[in-house]
Amino acid sequence: MSTPATAARPAAALNARRSFWLKQLHQWHWISAGLSLVGMILFAVTGITLNHAAQIPAEPVTVEQTAVLPAPMLSRLEALGAETTDPLPGAVARWLDGELGVSTAGKPTETIDVEVYVALPAPGGDGWLTIDRATGDVLHEQTTNGWIAYLNDLHKGRNTGVVWAWFIDIFAGACVVFCLTGLALLWLHARGRPSTWPLVGLGLLIPLIIALIFIH
Repeated sequence: MSTPATAARPAAALNARRSFWLKQLHQWHWISAGLSLVGMILFAVTGITLNHAAQIPAEPVTVEQTAVLPAPMLSRLEALGAETTDPLPGAVARWLDGELGVSTAGKPTETIDVEVYVALPAPGGDGWLTIDRATGDVLHEQTTNGWIAYLNDLHKGRNTGVVWAWFIDIFAGACVVFCLTGLALLWLHARGRPSTWPLVGLGLLIPLIIALIFIH
């Protein structure tokens, strides 16, 4: 027959294990919350603005710039050949950056015998640059659609580059950790909170019902 001291040992071990996991889960939960907090607010707000993009007025603003490539820079274009998608020569890209503030380094071109075209898409707008291969005339046009369009494109990862794409992946990972640790904490505390699983189930059922009934 077990004594009270013997029976208390498994309970103490169980409580110690529960305390360990609670501590670990709380730590990972608050760390992932801290990492994803600002990003989650940004993505939640832009989710609303994307959903109502047609109702949000936007005034596109287009800016044009012109320049003429100096003869030494123009001669560098001969290295591109008659038809290619190779980037502009480094010296030409640096000149355009210094003269017009336009970054073309490493970007593919649409080069034909008479013209070089560089697409310059950007979040919240669009842009392009052309160079006349005979005269050296440069025309750059940039269109912006305002801050809402810019933030919406950040949400979609449209024309935002590799670094932002990595940020989205890391942020999404932090959100997954936040949600899974939150689920584990719900499970550990569910015994004392009877409404836990009905609320979790409701969170699953609402989007499921909407998808099955209202989305065709």
